[in-house]
Amino acid sequence: MDISFNETVLNSNAAEMRPEPPNSLDLDGSNPRRIKLIAPNINLSLDQSEGSLLSDDNLDTPDEIDINVDDLETPDEADSFEYTGHEEQPVSKEISQDASDSIPEYTAEEEREDNKLWRTVVIGDQEQRIDMKAIEPYKKVISHGGYYGDGLNAIIVFAACFLPDSSRTDYHYVMENLFLYVISTLELMVAEDYMVVYLNGATPRRRMPGLGWMKRCYQMIDRRLRKNLKSFIIVHPSWFIRTILAVTRPFISSKFSSKIQYVSTLAELSELIPMEYVNIPESIVKLDEELREESANVDMKLNENS
Repeated sequence: MDISFNETVLNSNAAEMRPEPPNSLDLDGSNPRRIKLIAPNINLSLDQSEGSLLSDDNLDTPDEIDINVDDLETPDEADSFEYTGHEEQPVSKEISQDASDSIPEYTAEEEREDNKLWRTVVIGDQEQRIDMKAIEPYKKVISHGGYYGDGLNAIIVFAACFLPDSSRTDYHYVMENLFLYVISTLELMVAEDYMVVYLNGATPRRRMPGLGWMKRCYQMIDRRLRKNLKSFIIVHPSWFIRTILAVTRPFISSKFSSKIQYVSTLAELSELIPMEYVNIPESIVKLDEELREESANVDMKLNENS
C-alpha cells in the first residue's frame, strides 16, 4: 500500500473525529451544560511566598492558561438587564398651555410698584425689609431741617404728632416698620455732627411712643450716630415726657443725658438753631400761639396784682 495514501486516509479520519471549533457562543440555551468557575484563594500579601500574587506559581504566561470557551456560563434571557429608570415622557401641550396661563406675567411696572411698597435696608449688619405702604401716612415723623454751624452739621426733626394712634389693630406692626424707617433714614441724613429737634407739642397721649420703643431706638442707633449727636432738643415738653426721661436716666449714659435741652416755645428754638428749613406742623404752630397767649395773660394778671 502506498504510504502517501495511508497518510491521507489517517488525516481524513482524524479530521472527522476532531470537533469543529465553535464560531459563536451558545446563546439560545441549546447547550444545557453549565460549569461554574470557582475563583482560587488569593493571598494579597506583597511577598513572593506561596499563594501570593507575586509568587512564581501565579506568574503563568497567557499560553499556559487553558479555558474551554464552550464551558463558559453565558447569561440567558432571564438574566438580561432591563433599564427601569424614568423614560423621557412627552409633555402634553394641553398641560403646558394651562401651566403657562396660570402664571401671571410680572411686568416691569409691577416690579417698580413692588419696590416702592418695600424697602430693603441694612441695620446693624442685618438686612431688613420695610413695609412702605404701612408707614406711608407717618413718614413725616422724621425730616431734615437743614444745617447749623460750619460744615455738614445736620438738624433732624422728629415730630411726635405724626406717630400712629395706639388704638390701631396693627399698631405694633406699623411701629415696627416705622422704627426701621426712622433708624435707616437717620443714617442716610447724618454725615458728621448733628442734633435732634423733638417736637413734642400737639401730641395726644395715645400717640406718644412707648418707653420700650424709645429705648430700642436709642439702643439700635449706630455707635457713630450716638457719638456725633451733639444736642437733643425737646420742644414743648409735657409732664409725661419729662417723667419718662427722668425714669430712664439711670439706664442711659450720662453723656446722652447732658445733651438733653428743654425749649418751651418756638421763639426759644429759633435762638438756638436756624429755622429756615425746619418744617413745623400747623398743629404745633397753633399750640405755640395758644401757649404764648396763656403766658401773656398770666404775666398781665401778675402785673395787675402787683
